[in-house]
Amino acid sequence: MPQRLTSSLAACVWIPLFPLRCEEARREGLVTHPSALLAPDLSRKLWQVSPLARHTGVRPGMTVSQAIGLCPTLRLCEPDPVHYDGCFSRLLSALNEVSPVVEPGELGLAYLGADGLEGIYGSPGKIVEAIECVVRGEWCVRLGWGRGKFAAWVAASRAKPGEPVIVPSGGEGKYLAAQPIAVLPLDPDTHRRLRQLGIRTLGALAALPEEAVTAQFGAVGRRLWRLAAGRTVEPVVGNIAPEPIVAALTFFTPVGERDLIERAIDQLIARALKDPRRIGWRVQAVRLVAEVEGGRSSDRRRRAHRRSTPNATRAGATRRRGHATRPRAHRVRAGDHRAPALRARRRRRRARGPAARARECRARNPTAPQAHLSLSRH
Repeated sequence: MPQRLTSSLAACVWIPLFPLRCEEARREGLVTHPSALLAPDLSRKLWQVSPLARHTGVRPGMTVSQAIGLCPTLRLCEPDPVHYDGCFSRLLSALNEVSPVVEPGELGLAYLGADGLEGIYGSPGKIVEAIECVVRGEWCVRLGWGRGKFAAWVAASRAKPGEPVIVPSGGEGKYLAAQPIAVLPLDPDTHRRLRQLGIRTLGALAALPEEAVTAQFGAVGRRLWRLAAGRTVEPVVGNIAPEPIVAALTFFTPVGERDLIERAIDQLIARALKDPRRIGWRVQAVRLVAEVEGGRSSDRRRRAHRRSTPNATRAGATRRRGHATRPRAHRVRAGDHRAPALRARRRRRRARGPAARARECRARNPTAPQAHLSLSRH
């Protein structure tokens, strides 16, 4: 496996509320109204809230009824994790045009390695301008520059859109001393204990003896103290993104029959495995993405732990993973007066075959849901 590139100089690119910004980009008029994004789990609570909604008292973690009670004009958005992953991948690809060392963080957060870029772009200000140029058209980002990821992150958290913050080399300790302790990777209990001790800034934490902080908070305290004092420089580690092999299939009408979906998945897997680019590579992971009605999507992933499994086993595993989000077909119950007609209709559809049904429906529905399957190879 190729060695990962590292860089001590770092530029941090941060887009707060990235999933919500993705929804605002594809929903016209959403940015001018109070809006909130629902959590991707089954809790049906608010995940991210726009600044306009916050002004009315709406907060993340509230239920829908609580939020609507505070802001009747609140616009709610269903989550679409597949869309957010795609937007983030495009952002990382754009950043790769500036630097080959890109380390992704959470959604909307990425670090660029800047070692050696001075010979191409010039000063740190010129490098930051080059980063702004590749992301300016689509995103409103906050940029920070410093030695190590932590200093770059703190600078980005204090920056404003279009106004990057550059921490000069050698001045990390002086810059960090004035920052609040909230910029540290703290859990709520450690944050509460530090405030009870009267420690409000990184400078106040760094002024304490390292041994005393370690004795009070353990190994976590030692790491926090070294970050606050600027003693730790965490390098940017480039992410090795394998080239995926993608196979796609379009259904021209909504599909609810399990057998038909399973055969389609088998065809996608067989098509991807026969791709010439897979020769000499083993399958690292399988990802199944389905675009359903209403603009929503579903995503299922499965990693190969030791070696590539046989085709039949891999197909069966992928079908089991994807079955949770597939629409259920109508089940024929005993005593149902519609059973003979339903059975006859199914026999006629099976006799025509999937290819004939697709040709028949193509003219009626030119825009149809799609299923994509990609194999990551190493």
